Order: sequence, then structure tokens, then C-alpha cells
Amino acid sequence: MVLNQATLKRDGVQDYVSLRATALIIAAYAVFIVGYLALTPELTYEAWTGLFDNLAMKAATIITLVCIMVHTRIGLWQVLTDYVKCSTMRSVLGFVLNLMALAYVAVGLFVLWGV
Repeated sequence: MVLNQATLKRDGVQDYVSLRATALIIAAYAVFIVGYLALTPELTYEAWTGLFDNLAMKAATIITLVCIMVHTRIGLWQVLTDYVKCSTMRSVLGFVLNLMALAYVAVGLFVLWGV
């Protein structure tokens, strides 16, 4: 059997692995933030901006934002194909919700690099 690896079509295994990988990255980032909040004795604006001035933290935040977008796109696609039977409505909802996910990442980048 010949497999075409240049296709843009997704398959179930790719979706499964992408969802699990992005969920792990999002969870690790959330655990780090919660740990930072719990272990910082006095959380001030200076401490918070100091955390996000670090290039590694900015990179981790960007990676997490992109993972949230990928996780959202796959989840929305699965929910919309399962529950919205009208193809026009599904396409419109998919477009609007994916646009919102992209806007979320764009605003996150704007806020992150504005610090």
C-alpha cells in the first residue's frame, strides 16, 4: 500500500497524538504557573513582569498559546462534525471559532511582547 505523506488531510491517529501532546504542554505550563503563584511569597507587579521578561518564559508562553490553538481547532472540528449537521452552519461556525482561536493567539502575542 502506498501512503501519500504530502496530503493536507488529517487522520485519526494524527488528531489523537496532537490532542494528547498539546494537552501535556498546556498542563505543564499550567502546573508551572500555579506552582509559581503558590511559591512566590509576595506576588507583585515587579515579580510578575520579571517572570515574563525572561526569554524562556516568553518562548514557553508562545508555545503554549499555539498548543491551545491547535487543541481548540481539533476539538472544535470534532464537536462541530458530531453535532452540527447542516454543512453551511458547520462551515460558518468553524470559520468564526477558528478565527477567534487565531485572534486569541494574536492578542496573547501582543500582550506578551508588550510587557
